Amino acid sequence: MRTIAIIGAGHAGLLAAHALLKHGYSVTLYSDKSPDDFLTKAHPTGVAGRFNMALEFERELGLNHWESEVPWVTYAHVTLCPSLNNRLMTVCGRLHKPACAVDLRLQSHRWMIDLEKKGGTVVIEKVTIERLDEIAKQNDLTIVAAGKQDIQNLFERDETKSTYTKPPRKLAMVGVTGCAMDFEGAPRLPVKFNLFPEYGECFWSPWYHKDGQPGWALLVEAKEGGPLDRFDGSKSGQDIIDRLLPLIKDMMPWDYEWAKNMKLADKHAWLAGSFVPTIKKPVGILPSGGIVTPLGDTAMSVDPIAGQGANSGSKMVRNLVACIVDHGNKPFDAEWMTSSFEKFWERHHWIDKLSTLFLEPMTDAGKEFLIAAYGSTGRPDDQSLQQKIADAFANNFDDPAKLTYALYDIKEARKVIKQYTQQHWLRTKVKGLLRIGKGQVRQKLGLDPHHPSTAPFVNPNK
Repeated sequence: MRTIAIIGAGHAGLLAAHALLKHGYSVTLYSDKSPDDFLTKAHPTGVAGRFNMALEFERELGLNHWESEVPWVTYAHVTLCPSLNNRLMTVCGRLHKPACAVDLRLQSHRWMIDLEKKGGTVVIEKVTIERLDEIAKQNDLTIVAAGKQDIQNLFERDETKSTYTKPPRKLAMVGVTGCAMDFEGAPRLPVKFNLFPEYGECFWSPWYHKDGQPGWALLVEAKEGGPLDRFDGSKSGQDIIDRLLPLIKDMMPWDYEWAKNMKLADKHAWLAGSFVPTIKKPVGILPSGGIVTPLGDTAMSVDPIAGQGANSGSKMVRNLVACIVDHGNKPFDAEWMTSSFEKFWERHHWIDKLSTLFLEPMTDAGKEFLIAAYGSTGRPDDQSLQQKIADAFANNFDDPAKLTYALYDIKEARKVIKQYTQQHWLRTKVKGLLRIGKGQVRQKLGLDPHHPSTAPFVNPNK
């Protein structure tokens, strides 16, 4: 039986451990936290929302323990604000299959226990470079899905694939309860996006908390120096909330009534900081000359702006496990590690392209698509042409290969719009612009813009 070691008990590491165990490998998982540590001492490492492709993989492995309890997301609600106090437009795209976000601390706790019950070995240990070298000598393959900076540095940045050399956003995330599990005016439960192209983005995602209660994970992506950039020096989750509430009141007053009673889900349910999204080369060389391969965020870290982190990790695991199985009893050498990652990259590089799309000024193609989708309501019975376009936009988050190419290319965007509407793109665009213009006139007159799937708005600042 071939032996495989996995460093890290996060989403990708545990998925890989369960998948490899299912295929008959001897698996040892190393974690610097015990299952109970994850529940009682750890901070969440992100929202970790998953779309259908990732969820199907978890179902295949029997890891979908919370499906009867999670708050399911059925559509994406986007509000675009090109300037302060200008709610220009909304787009409401339905998901073909629902999505969800489970507190990663609860997930790691349960999946570690599951792994041992199924015959895997879990070792609680802080793995150093020296220890990693020993582990690699003892196993046929060692996969690194976590690690401190010295271990991360084993993997060289791939300059040909990486876009950023400094953090594109400053991030603050907090898990809360006390907010209603719906939005007035919304037909079903959405993940809610408030986009401010000049300043950053704010996301409200339904979230299943580690204590077994539905709540929300709120994420702010701030451009440095702008009005969203308020979280430097935050020292607690309550500190995040105390800064977030006036931000919502100032910049997203339409969400303030919903948000004003939020409470911190637990004392560790928060994060603040920044990082550089990076794609690493898939071979790490140890002091002895041995080699290890990265997985998940260790191999490819993406900004959370497009909700791709956990989804990317899941797809990477599925690819790597398939490559391991296909490789038979041959040695896991550097050539195999490189070819395995390149196979993933060829199919899924659109994940990185989609995240970059949202971090940069919106492309003309992206603008065309949003204009064409304006008027979508997200209602189950909406069969309008605008709804079809909005649905295509939303389902691209599940598999960015579906549509991301068209969001970079105006000609391709217009082809896709015509495909869904069966009418010339210009006619669709003009209709969208006229609808948007009507809302702008209403706002200029001090009236509610009456965007689809939004409740009548009362400004709490007046």
